Amino acid sequence: MANKLNSLAHTKWLCKYHIVFIPKYRRKAIFNQYRRDLRDYIRLLCKYKGVEIIEGHMMPDHVHLLVSIPPKLSVSQFMGKSALMMFDRHANLKYKYGNRHFWAEGYYVSTVGLNESTIKKYIRDQEKHDIAMDKLTSVEYSDPFKGK
Repeated sequence: MANKLNSLAHTKWLCKYHIVFIPKYRRKAIFNQYRRDLRDYIRLLCKYKGVEIIEGHMMPDHVHLLVSIPPKLSVSQFMGKSALMMFDRHANLKYKYGNRHFWAEGYYVSTVGLNESTIKKYIRDQEKHDIAMDKLTSVEYSDPFKGK
């Protein structure tokens, strides 16, 4: 059942969120180079904190997640340790991202409600859409010295 209730000691809950995180300065190279490690850290943190990843996708400059987070955790507490784990494993990142801040301060979050299947599809198709938009917006070089 897609909308199964979870439970804590005295609580029944169904808290699903669509979250988008971006790295500081929205640097693309970091995701292409360290994508696998970052994915593993996010999975590990979810396991530690009791967060279920329903759908997820790492784009070159941001991360989309559809997650079920227990009500005892806030959304902002959810990603806190991933930056520290990245800096511990890849010490050279400390120089690119000062003060051990890997993620930008802000993030996007929305509650899912009954739109779970729509959001899953959106996350899965996001990369295809971005690639298509890049192809549409790329301007072909034309030599200004040649006539039409």
